[in-house]
Amino acid sequence: MTDDAESRADDGGDTGRATREPDAADRDASAASPEATPSEAPAGSFGDEAPAFGDLSLPQRIFVAAVQNPTRGVVIAGLLAFGFSFYVAFWLVFPRVAAFTSAIGAALVATVALVYLVSDRFSAEPR
Repeated sequence: MTDDAESRADDGGDTGRATREPDAADRDASAASPEATPSEAPAGSFGDEAPAFGDLSLPQRIFVAAVQNPTRGVVIAGLLAFGFSFYVAFWLVFPRVAAFTSAIGAALVATVALVYLVSDRFSAEPR
């Protein structure tokens, strides 16, 4: 559900639509059909066994977030492009300072990646 749909639902949107209670014939028909069993989900569907968000990889999490709110993804991509343009301008105006700060940034990123890999290996071992 999108943010707009949530706000409309909170404001009382679609309150005029009546919901129909299933009658006995509908319940008997759904109970009698063998296709209604959840254990026989079609191939490719998750059914009741949807993976938890914490089990997804980083690219999968980014995809889920982009699908849930594509406007936010476009804004973030625009801000990243804007920031990158300032980084390029920094290199054009002050190349030595930009090289120095880029080397410091690369060392910090390498340190964080090393700590991440080491902590991941220690946390994966059974105790």
